[in-house]
Amino acid sequence: MNGQTNTAAVMTSVGAIEVAERPVPRPGAGEVLVRIHTVTVCGSDIHYFEHGRIADFVVDGPIILGHEASGTIVNVGSGADPGRIGQRVALEPGISCRTCRHCLEGRYNLCPSMAFHATPPYDGALQTFVALPAHLAHPVPDDVSFERAALVEPLAVAVQACRRARLRGGERVLVAGAGAIGLLCAQVAASMGAAEVVVTDTDPGRVETAKAAFGVQAVLADEVQGDFDCFLECSGANRALVTGLRILRPGSVAVLVGMGQQEMSELPLGWMLVREISLLTTFRYANAYPAAIALAASGQIRLDGLIGASFSLEDSAAAFNQARTNKKILRSAIRMQARGMGMTCAG
Repeated sequence: MNGQTNTAAVMTSVGAIEVAERPVPRPGAGEVLVRIHTVTVCGSDIHYFEHGRIADFVVDGPIILGHEASGTIVNVGSGADPGRIGQRVALEPGISCRTCRHCLEGRYNLCPSMAFHATPPYDGALQTFVALPAHLAHPVPDDVSFERAALVEPLAVAVQACRRARLRGGERVLVAGAGAIGLLCAQVAASMGAAEVVVTDTDPGRVETAKAAFGVQAVLADEVQGDFDCFLECSGANRALVTGLRILRPGSVAVLVGMGQQEMSELPLGWMLVREISLLTTFRYANAYPAAIALAASGQIRLDGLIGASFSLEDSAAAFNQARTNKKILRSAIRMQARGMGMTCAG
């Protein structure tokens, strides 16, 4: 693209990120090329940075992290609409096959051929340019900032979780975990008409942040009381899961959102059986981006308070290290440098 370079933050080994130059991707048929503006750092990015794996997804070579991203379309491939050049977009990071049974049923998040940004072996968005299918570059309104547009990705996770919980309005909802996903789930549940939403956490600081910065009802985990109609487990902690299940009303629904241990034997199955409690899981999202963008634009969801620190692409290693060690930071934002950013190219 007219001599432009593609600068990337590459994780070369566990705990090490180096800035390198990569070729500028060429958008293929039906694809668009996005100049990345903002990437927010997710807990899964931190886990790969610290441990080099999540469950069966193992980093076995250099990888570019980051899957919560926003930017501007600067080029299109054949078959894609050139009128979209200059459009501000939120990137949906999962590329499915669109032909398997799950994709055809609308549950493309379960596609066995899914290529998901920053999940090994696929590179993510911490680079100047990213090419992806045009339908995964979702337009965002002009009054939605690039930072909020990047946070549409975790907001889509919350939308998917609340849909899985089959919220219809009027429910009393318990959310375990006052991290970014828990706070977003609480707000989405409220937007869907929940009569009451209570967030719990073991960290007093996070409880206070939830109340002060996000306006949600929050208590320490050992203080929660009462019967709930729905439980969204966002902490990944076994104790939180068991506690939440035991304070659900008969006929209620629990949804596992946070990824914790791969196996556990403490589930109170007898308790659940006689109360007909449904235990569901949720994985990423499908067809949730339009709703998430609408919520981000509506002002119903507080997104800006999630970002606790900002970095340049060249300082990505510092961003990861701070997020790893400072649990008060819910999300760090990495913004691309301004070099070469004023140009667009139609071919």
